Amino acid sequence: MIKRLLVVGGANGIGLAISQEMAKRETSEIIYIVDKVPLQKEYSHKKIVSFQFDITNSDYSFFNRFNDIDALMITAGIGKLSLFKDVSQQHIIDSFNVNTISVLRIVKQFYWKIEGKSDFYCGIMDSIAGWMSSPFFAVYGATKSALKIFIESVNVELSKSGTSNKILNVSPGNIKGTSFYKKKTDLSALTYLACKIIQHLEAKEDLFIPDYDNIYKNVLERYYSDFRKEGIHSYEYKLDRINETKLNDRTRRI
Repeated sequence: MIKRLLVVGGANGIGLAISQEMAKRETSEIIYIVDKVPLQKEYSHKKIVSFQFDITNSDYSFFNRFNDIDALMITAGIGKLSLFKDVSQQHIIDSFNVNTISVLRIVKQFYWKIEGKSDFYCGIMDSIAGWMSSPFFAVYGATKSALKIFIESVNVELSKSGTSNKILNVSPGNIKGTSFYKKKTDLSALTYLACKIIQHLEAKEDLFIPDYDNIYKNVLERYYSDFRKEGIHSYEYKLDRINETKLNDRTRRI
């Protein structure tokens, strides 16, 4: 059972939802939140201690203060729905620095706990985009695909080391209620998913794909059957979403 949790990227989105759910538990002792942006006052809680830190910083000695934790959840990430020809060189660099390199560095920082004999719970927010081609999300998908292989590889190493601890790969598709597209976090829309993630985390599972049976089982089967055809389907689906968003924005302005 988790008592002392560190959530990296916990000031908004699913990270905030997980932090809020953990804070409600009588058995929770403390929830540390680390994020580039400050935690809004409306989400303050006596069990939550928040810190501001940019995870692209070269000096990770900041994380030494969290050696008392028994759980780590990394939810920080950035993404942009755009054709590859339209993204900048800097966006490519920033995406890998935040979504991939920083995550590996944080895991490395606490690997002595993950590999230890005592119970330690570690989870990473990956994405279904890391499991298949994702037009309009080529850079984002590439950063998440790297995470998928990293998690799978390290979990084998952990198993062979003799520990019972694992890294949970949480790979959702579209999540309603997050601030991913610069919208305000809607905790009511995220509560169920946050609770499911905590459940899988404490069970020491290595993979959780929300809506797998209802949606992504068929999507992945189609992809592995014909990745070219499914890639075209994904392109057209996202293009429809983009056009629909533009139409709604135009209607609101009118």
